[in-house]
Amino acid sequence: FADSSRLLGNRRPGYGTLQPDADPSRMVGTRARHSGREVTGYRTARWRVALCHAGSVLTAGLLLVLFHWKPSLEVQAKCRPCALGQADWVIIRDRFGQCSTARVRSEPLGEGSLEHHPGARLEQRPSSIAIGVSEEEESRDTIRLHPKEENILRYYLFEGMRYVWIERRQAFCKVSVLDEGWTCADLHLCRAGLHQQDHNIRRKIYGPNLIKVPVKSYARLLVEEVLNPFYIFQVFSIVLWVCDAYYYYAACIFLISTISLGLSLYETRKQSTTLQNMAKMSVGVRVRRPGGEEIVVSSADLVPGDCISLPADGMLVPCDAALLTGECMVNESMLTGESVPVMKTPLPAGSQAAATIYSPEEHRRHTLFCGTQVIQAKSYVGREVLAVVTRTGFCTAKGDLISSILYPKPVSFKFYKDAVKFVLFLAILAFIGTLYSILILVKNQVPVGQIIIRALDLVTVIVPPALPAAMTVGTIYAQNRLKKQGIFCISPPRINLCGKIRLVCFDKVNLGWCWGVSSFGGAGLDPPLFSPQTGTLTEEGLDIWGVVPLENNHFMPIVHEPRCLPAGPLLYSLAACHTVTLLRAQPIGDPVDLKMMESTGWRLEMMEEEEGELPTFQEFGTKVLAVMKPPPEEEQPRDRKHQSPVGILRRFPFSSSLQRMSVVAKPPAEASAHVYTKGAPEMVASLCRRDTGTLPADFSQMLRHYTTDGFRVLGLAYKPLSTVTTFEEALQLPRDSVESSLTFLGFLVMKNVLKPESAPVIRLLRNANIRPVMVTGDNMLTAVNVARSCRMVEQKERVIFVNASPPGHDKPAALKFLLAEHSQGEEQPEGPHQRDGCLLQPCHFALNGKSFAVVCEHFPDLLPKILIRATVFARMSPEQKTQLVCSLQEMNYCVGMCGDGANDCGALKAADVGISLSEAEASVASPFTSRLANIQCVPTVIREGRCSLVTSFGVFKYMALYSLVQFVSVLLLYTLNTNLSDFQFLFFDLIITTTVAVLMGRTGPAQELGVERPQGALISVLVLGSLILQTALLITVQVLTYFITVSQSWYVPLNSTVTAPQNLPNYENTVLFCVTGFQYLVLAVAMSKGYPFREPLYTNVLFLVVLVLLFSLMIWLTLYPLGFPKTLLKLRAIDDLNFKLLLLGIAALNFFAAFVLETALDHGLLGCLRKWRRQKPSKKLFKRLEKELSQQQASWPPLNEPLFATP
Repeated sequence: FADSSRLLGNRRPGYGTLQPDADPSRMVGTRARHSGREVTGYRTARWRVALCHAGSVLTAGLLLVLFHWKPSLEVQAKCRPCALGQADWVIIRDRFGQCSTARVRSEPLGEGSLEHHPGARLEQRPSSIAIGVSEEEESRDTIRLHPKEENILRYYLFEGMRYVWIERRQAFCKVSVLDEGWTCADLHLCRAGLHQQDHNIRRKIYGPNLIKVPVKSYARLLVEEVLNPFYIFQVFSIVLWVCDAYYYYAACIFLISTISLGLSLYETRKQSTTLQNMAKMSVGVRVRRPGGEEIVVSSADLVPGDCISLPADGMLVPCDAALLTGECMVNESMLTGESVPVMKTPLPAGSQAAATIYSPEEHRRHTLFCGTQVIQAKSYVGREVLAVVTRTGFCTAKGDLISSILYPKPVSFKFYKDAVKFVLFLAILAFIGTLYSILILVKNQVPVGQIIIRALDLVTVIVPPALPAAMTVGTIYAQNRLKKQGIFCISPPRINLCGKIRLVCFDKVNLGWCWGVSSFGGAGLDPPLFSPQTGTLTEEGLDIWGVVPLENNHFMPIVHEPRCLPAGPLLYSLAACHTVTLLRAQPIGDPVDLKMMESTGWRLEMMEEEEGELPTFQEFGTKVLAVMKPPPEEEQPRDRKHQSPVGILRRFPFSSSLQRMSVVAKPPAEASAHVYTKGAPEMVASLCRRDTGTLPADFSQMLRHYTTDGFRVLGLAYKPLSTVTTFEEALQLPRDSVESSLTFLGFLVMKNVLKPESAPVIRLLRNANIRPVMVTGDNMLTAVNVARSCRMVEQKERVIFVNASPPGHDKPAALKFLLAEHSQGEEQPEGPHQRDGCLLQPCHFALNGKSFAVVCEHFPDLLPKILIRATVFARMSPEQKTQLVCSLQEMNYCVGMCGDGANDCGALKAADVGISLSEAEASVASPFTSRLANIQCVPTVIREGRCSLVTSFGVFKYMALYSLVQFVSVLLLYTLNTNLSDFQFLFFDLIITTTVAVLMGRTGPAQELGVERPQGALISVLVLGSLILQTALLITVQVLTYFITVSQSWYVPLNSTVTAPQNLPNYENTVLFCVTGFQYLVLAVAMSKGYPFREPLYTNVLFLVVLVLLFSLMIWLTLYPLGFPKTLLKLRAIDDLNFKLLLLGIAALNFFAAFVLETALDHGLLGCLRKWRRQKPSKKLFKRLEKELSQQQASWPPLNEPLFATP
């Protein structure tokens, strides 16, 4: 094994490090902060534990239930605060205010150390593990293994991660992984492998390479569910009803609760098992040991620093690993949703590697991520493809995604917070009602035991235990409807958030152009789009428009058929500058590469390895990775006969951060190799020689000519490598030196066809006042053209480029606003759209990634203003996309993000609603995954979100009003010393309310996407006004009905000397039963709102049928209650037909009044509220800025006037 100190990060020879987080914990008394979390230490006190045990006994276990609900309270009760270094428990408060607890564990590390030099003998090795410090520091942080015989490792587990105690830092730090601060050269030194002793110690420090998803037993799940406040309330209610002789009702609720509990346990365990199966991975892996020995170990035993060998036919990657030798073709669809296979090449080596810090994101083209599928691996040099393990367990990319599912970011939605507040309000109301009932029952001289039961029974009436479940009905229906349309959701609570979206970010590829799918159906891939005419894969909508050659420093006319180009660097770059490979004789790779190669007519031939080595290709006098062969002579142009093949020696794959890719190839009849580079034209131009004037003067003009018309343009360049003649020499080349001093060759111009559905979708969103924003890695002018083509920017609307430059030697950072039509430094004459250098028409800002970075760093005060008007963001890196989404959220936007799941993973996870366009059924990269590879899914998700949100509001209001109806009727009957019968409660709660609450959510979303947005807050004037007025109406109807009843000549008062159920049936009970039964149905209709967010009520056929049946049943029970139903419900016969018809009339009047009340509130009060809100400052930052900018339209932005950052 090569020097552990290099492997683990300490540059001082002979010492290894256990690297903590980049932002380590800082000790503050008993607390420390890191990664946005606050950690507090506690030490167990025996006397506190004894007191808690005594309290549990005295409270009959209620204290234990409280501890179960709030584990942090148990730690605080049983332990005393202490320094973190002495803690055996910690309380972790995250940035969302949620508290968790973790036990600090101790584990002996045994003999040995990570601190040793490769040549040191075992007895010479120091007995401590050094913690990451710089060479300049005089002291080293250490976890002592042997001082005072205390070779103990202290750590705790939180969300799957290990946090290890580091003495000098006085903090628990996340256990290090090798991608933190290590150079590529450090990783190349790991090729020899780890000593078994080093491996054993690391195994204890890092833990097993497993992503453990806890699957609880049914017994444990049962205990946890039963201890849920909902079920405890149910048990309390059932016991109370049994004591009150409501046996049938209690038995039915018990049966239903048991079935519901069983289904809940089954679903919970099924989901946990499914996630466990997705996360579980255990494969045999060949691991190198010093001396060349190879052993097969379980992937669970892998640790960072292990050197693994990859089989030629591929494997499922069980960890994150950096590729050291060979090339791999990898399918990463499980992580990103992107079905196009990706080529992985070895980490940079040589002098460049020593100064290059390894990063999984920056070096993702050299990193194999856990959970991805290696389709094939080729070694080329030596017999094996080698990789070094960098991260294991939950530290891997797959572990991070599984963790985001297990421990999701809480959905910050006012609706859910308001629902909790409203339940608390109902609880207060129940308390008031309980006091009233006690007074009434005492006045009626009811026995004390009966008073207690009656008072507590009132609590079960006013606080509906089914409310939380009922509120999810709309979400469940919406999720099922989305699934039928090919849109999958792994986070149902986010469906309601979709209804509040105000801004959607699109990647240009998914938004504007028909990029199609281009991959081959290998391991885990979908079937290819194969063209029998060309024998290659095709891609819908993308085509090569032509090549613009450069000769004698002048651009020549465009050549639409690249195969007609003369033999030379330009043709060779088109044929060879790609990462296409063959799998089962079919080309696979990036769509652009496939199209470019196909346009030349050249064919790829991969070299087959012979005993792990590439054969020497006689025509080139060296080994080659692949050979690009020209088309047969009969297919070559007449004047281009006798073309020779090109041998590919090495490939530098495309990098988003570098915006380019290169290959080292040997052209025919050349002694030395050439490098061919393609990429963003501006980037390629910056790499070209300046001294000989290889860039034409009209470079920018020609580039603008094509990009303005919406073409996608790539720059091509090359350079002879006079010192490189062999395959081995090419492998030693650092990328920086290869991609420098290039000679520009010309442009590759690609024509795209606008997706037919893009413009209508964007128009639909804009008409609904939802801002579409383009975020792309493409050229600015191309992006602006796409924005205009899909109507994101209308033709009459102006585009302003925001150009920002970083500070120089003696000048500060500068910011300038330029009209797009004159953005190249031309004089801008004032026209009708300008006055005094300011724009008068609506405008859109466009800026690139460099300008965005400068604005964020040097003009933070102007960033919100720019974001308000910015529509196009070009040349944005994946990290900048994520930063943009977060910046928009800070302005109080509810942000949606639609991306491909590859470069957009960070932005998709950061957005409030992330939609990944992928052929996979579900991608863990985002909450939503659409199989339909276009943006039509966006308005669908928004419409379903609005429908679900309105349904949740409707069901919530219905359940609240149902409780209030029953609460009022029970209080009224308590006043009369009677109550509802057992089966009357059952009839209302199960047959009417439950059926109606479940079915009213089946109504689908409206087909149109309007400007109006549904309410997002329950505690609002509109919702509270509706509840208060509807409650007043139902009280009025019930009281009015009672007084009408007692005024009848045939009325006989009930026997008030006894209580219910002994004094049932009676007139008071029967009349209120009939009236309240209609009220439940009336409220269901009134709360089932259609337009503008849902379809009309009559489209919900099942709900409509049930309503008709229930109304008919109530009419029959009111007019002719006969036989068994009459006896079962304990109804008293009323012979006066006119009175019964009057009851129906009152119910009809109640229906009309409730419906008119809701309509008036929706149209009258809502309109008044909106006018009132426009006059007062909004709580949302973006609204305040919009209003401010509309008032400053004549003065901001200042055109052509540079703004300088203040120091």
